[in-house]
Amino acid sequence: MLLSRVSSKIGEDAAALSRTLSRWFPMPTLLMPPAAGIDISDASVKWLTLERAGTSMRIGTYGEVPIPEGVVVSGIIKDTKALSETLREVRKHLGHVHAAHAALPEEGAYVFSMVVPHATPREQILRMVEFEFEGRIPIPPSAAVYDYSPIFARSGAEPEEVSVIVFPKDIAEAYVEAFNGAGITLLSLEVEARSIARAVSTGAPDEPVTLVVDFGRARTGFSVLKRGVPIFTSTVEVGGDAITRTLTEKMHMSPEEAAHFKNEQGLNASKENAPAMEAILGTASALADEVTRHYHYWDTRRNDKGERMTPVGKVVLVGGNANLAGLTDYIAGRVQASVERGDPWRHVIDFDEYIPPIERKIALQYATAIGLALRSL
Repeated sequence: MLLSRVSSKIGEDAAALSRTLSRWFPMPTLLMPPAAGIDISDASVKWLTLERAGTSMRIGTYGEVPIPEGVVVSGIIKDTKALSETLREVRKHLGHVHAAHAALPEEGAYVFSMVVPHATPREQILRMVEFEFEGRIPIPPSAAVYDYSPIFARSGAEPEEVSVIVFPKDIAEAYVEAFNGAGITLLSLEVEARSIARAVSTGAPDEPVTLVVDFGRARTGFSVLKRGVPIFTSTVEVGGDAITRTLTEKMHMSPEEAAHFKNEQGLNASKENAPAMEAILGTASALADEVTRHYHYWDTRRNDKGERMTPVGKVVLVGGNANLAGLTDYIAGRVQASVERGDPWRHVIDFDEYIPPIERKIALQYATAIGLALRSL
C-alpha cells in the first residue's frame, strides 16, 4: 500500500517521494527501477532483492545487519542519522540496486475497513476516510499519511469494501529522511502486514479470512487478512527472545544451543528435557492466549443481521520464532483451528527449477523483505 499525502520538509528528494506516495496505484513495473525490499526492526535491517530469470525469479542479494540499541524503539526512529549509517552499510551490499521499498511499523499504524459506494472516485474516498478520523483515529488528518486498498467489489452496484491504513506523518517522514540520508531512493512505504500478506497470501478470490501471526524476537504482530488485504493489525509484547533468555539463564545453554533446542525439540522435547520445555512453555502459552483472543474476536463478529462478518479460516505463522518446534500443533490445540507456517516463497520460486540460498526456516524471518521486493516484479 502506498501512503498518501506525505508532505516532507527534508529536501527535494523527499518532496519527490511525497508526490510518489500520493498515488495509490504503484508505478508500472516496466517503469520501476530494480529495488530491494528493506525491513527495519528495532534490532536489525534485513534486505532482499529479486531478479528475473526468464519466466522465473532468483534471489539477487540478501542479508541482515544489526542496528545499535536505541536507534529504533518499537518501530519509532529515535536517531535518524544513526539509522542512515546502518542503511549506508546495507547499500554496499545491494550492487547495482539503488532503490528500495520499505515497511512502516505496525505499532504506529491504524488499520480498519470501511464500505464505500460503488464506483466512488478516489479523491472522494479519501475525503470519506478523513471523515472517519474523528471516531477512529486519535490524530487529525493534517498530522497523518493515509491511503486505502480495495478489498473487493460486491455484485452489481452494491457498496465496495476498502482497507484503510493511517500513519502519523512524523513517523513516515523519519523513515523518508533516513533513506534519503543513506542515498537510497525510497519508492514506497507500506505497513508490514501488507508486505507479509503479499508474500504468504494465495491471492485467490476464495481465500478464507486469515489471522497472520508474526512471532518475532521482542514482539508479535497480528494482522487479519481479507482476500489478502489487512483490515486489522496489532502488536503485543510477546517474543521469542524471552525463551532464549530463559534457556541460557536457567538451563545454562549457549545462545546457539538455545536456538537449536527451540527449533529441533521445543515443545516436543522428551521427558529428559522436561525442565527446558517448561522454560519454553510460559512464552508459548502467552502467545497462544493472544492468538486465541484475536482469533475468537474476529471469528465471532456479527453484523446487524446476526451474520458472521469475518469467519477466520486459518492461522498462519511467520517470523523467525515461528520455527519453534511443536508450536503449530500447540496453538491449533488451543484455538481449535487450522494453523500452519507461512510460505514466503509462494510467489517467488518454483523449487523444481531453483533452490534459493535461504533455507525455509530462515526465510520466515524474511517474509516482510520478500513481500516488499515483490513490489518491483
